[in-house]
Amino acid sequence: MAANDKGLVTTRRNVLFGVGAASGVLATGLGSASAAAKQEEQVTDAPVSGKTQERQPFYGVHQAGIITPRPAAGMIAAFDVLASTPEDVERLFRTLSERIAFLMQGGKPPVFDDRLPPSDSGILGPVIPPDNLTMTVSLGSSFFAKRDWLGAHKPKRLSRMKAFRNDALDGDLCHGDLTLQISSNTPDTNIHALRDIIKTMPDLLVLRWKQEGSVPVLPPKPDGSHESARNFLGFRDGSANPDANNTELMDRIVWLTENSDEPEWARRGSYQVVRIIRNFVERWDRTPLGEQERIIGRKKATGAPFSGETEHDVPDYVKDPEGKVTPLDAHIRLANLRTPESGANLILRRPFNYSNGVSKSGQLEQGLLFICYQADLEKGFITVQRQLDGEPLEEYIKPIGGGFFFTLPGPLDETDFLGRTLLEAAGHAVTRVRS
Repeated sequence: MAANDKGLVTTRRNVLFGVGAASGVLATGLGSASAAAKQEEQVTDAPVSGKTQERQPFYGVHQAGIITPRPAAGMIAAFDVLASTPEDVERLFRTLSERIAFLMQGGKPPVFDDRLPPSDSGILGPVIPPDNLTMTVSLGSSFFAKRDWLGAHKPKRLSRMKAFRNDALDGDLCHGDLTLQISSNTPDTNIHALRDIIKTMPDLLVLRWKQEGSVPVLPPKPDGSHESARNFLGFRDGSANPDANNTELMDRIVWLTENSDEPEWARRGSYQVVRIIRNFVERWDRTPLGEQERIIGRKKATGAPFSGETEHDVPDYVKDPEGKVTPLDAHIRLANLRTPESGANLILRRPFNYSNGVSKSGQLEQGLLFICYQADLEKGFITVQRQLDGEPLEEYIKPIGGGFFFTLPGPLDETDFLGRTLLEAAGHAVTRVRS
């Protein structure tokens, strides 16, 4: 080694490790400073949340994730089902139930021999937090059509979604035999759950398409009340949603009850509609505020109707028959006519915003992952959408995907599983003891 190189090494060593007595003198003072520094957050520290242990129940007369308050992150994953025989379909439903029950409650996955693939992806760590997770299972009309032994048991109003007037549906983003609506506090929890299902059931399910979404997290208002979240058009989305805490109302508009003419096995279930609705946000952002508000029928800042002060004020269309206050073609007026008859057309919305990058034309791929539930698909979403056909908002939105599905009744207890009532109705003998 050359002399100059030796000097360079010595200099670096002095810089790295300190020199002579000076470092000893400073040691005590630096030690206390170092301890304090360890308490400071670092760039790569995980964000801190006090909500990772929030849990929702899996067992109950209805599935979770429908009237459950919407968390910050959501996803719809649609699958093609490979299971065809009654035995394999039962295995599918039982395995789904077992995995969902575990993931929703959280816990430590089993440890396998390291010569085998791990039992869990590990993206949430060695102990899985529940993180307010819900996973809601629904079936498409194709699930019944592909299985002769189930065809006669399809819910009466379940159909394959057809294009409406303003739709530009992409076949790769539509339909499916089965959907999972996955919701939690964080996107990583949703992805973890999806990967668990894909890993566990490769011979029973194949992922067809998925769409992730989110909603803004807001603090409660000073009076303790809550606001509806805003969509990517900047307006509050959910101001006039039915009260999910009103059991009588939910029994009327969301759940299939004993008064329904649907198959008996389907009682306690609901119809799910999924729509991926592209928003042309660049065009919208260049539209005057007054025109935006007239198109929607609400004030953008507060969410209030033109005749009110807060988003929860109810517009009175009887006193405004000519649309001088709320235009006759405003979105909120067409979506809910507020007549005695239109009460039969109410739907429960549970949407999320989505952002998928940039289109080939250089525009933002953003929009609404629209999800709603209703007891009658025809009276609910289909009627409302027909009322909206031709509305001025169509200039700024374009539905591109989604589908119609039937959400299964909930598993009653630990001896039960999703889809049991359907299998029994089809004449397949099942036992309510887990295998």
